[in-house]
Amino acid sequence: MSNLTEKTFILGMDVSFMDEIEQHGGSYSDVDGKEQDLLSILKINDTNAIRLRIWNDPVGGFCNLERTVEVAKRIKEQGLKFLLDFHYSDRWADPANQWKPKAWENLSYEELQRAVCMYTADVLRTLKEHDALPDMVQVGNEITPGMLWNEGRVGGEEHDTDEQWERFAGLVKYGIAAVKSVDADIQIMIHIDRGGDNAESRKFYDRFEALGVEFDIIGLSYYPWWHGTLDALRDNLHDLAERYGKPINVVETAYPWTLEQPEGIEWILNQEDMLLPGYPASVEGQTKYLKDLLQIIREVPGGLGHGFYYWEPAWIPSKEEWSVGHPNNWGNLTMFDFKGRKLESFTALATAEESDVVTYV
Repeated sequence: MSNLTEKTFILGMDVSFMDEIEQHGGSYSDVDGKEQDLLSILKINDTNAIRLRIWNDPVGGFCNLERTVEVAKRIKEQGLKFLLDFHYSDRWADPANQWKPKAWENLSYEELQRAVCMYTADVLRTLKEHDALPDMVQVGNEITPGMLWNEGRVGGEEHDTDEQWERFAGLVKYGIAAVKSVDADIQIMIHIDRGGDNAESRKFYDRFEALGVEFDIIGLSYYPWWHGTLDALRDNLHDLAERYGKPINVVETAYPWTLEQPEGIEWILNQEDMLLPGYPASVEGQTKYLKDLLQIIREVPGGLGHGFYYWEPAWIPSKEEWSVGHPNNWGNLTMFDFKGRKLESFTALATAEESDVVTYV
């Protein structure tokens, strides 16, 4: 398992859609057009960690436990670090959606706590049986407004109460306890979406600190068209590091390499005014964004810049509709072109210098 003294600056990729893409004929190649295994391409190009999401019982089966085991084994075979992201849902869990799995909908709060504990432990025991344990676990995904609504909901004036925060924290604590019951060395990340919002970040982590939630890594999403400027991100990272003394990972981010939209597709980011000034929607602009982002993370005070994960760099538009009912809207935010050929923006990872961060993974 993990070497707790190992120093690694995380250059990670979330490739949760990889399995579905491969199963339906999608493929990847290096810049020379030679088809290769995606994880091999990533490793050759300086990626050292992979993040996967897991859903309880998703439509189509992708990102469930069975498929997660198969992909996790491949990650381990490549010698890459592995972060597992529990959504505790049958579909997307994010600031707008934190709905319970269908099988848990009628559980009481106490039953829900036990379900979180049992499910988390069962997943990890299964991975352990296949020599595919993660090095780190997220207990929830972008849980700024809570999770497992409505029992663990804290977003909005109606739910932002001391009682609700205690219930939310109680659910998270059961998840953390389950992780530690399987392997005490697995590190715990608590992930919110407010990369450029210091006030909301402090509010969240102050609450968790006061409620005694014990975790190892702060995880933040930072998408500039939603979360502000790079300066706002830098200021937030510095303040959180000084305030809490924990390593911080920008665990979701992305930037476009084009605004070109193939016929019948509408990107989630498709307007010039959604871009950061000085960072065009081009391979060069994407490369510059990544270099500057990584520099900001490396400069976090106290050596607490843990690294980053690029969200779905390989989600190419290889099929029209995805198993969870999601349209193609991310293909210009990848690090591969529409045909799956690697972009030159991976050079940003090659220039990332070793950090002094003790990352615990």
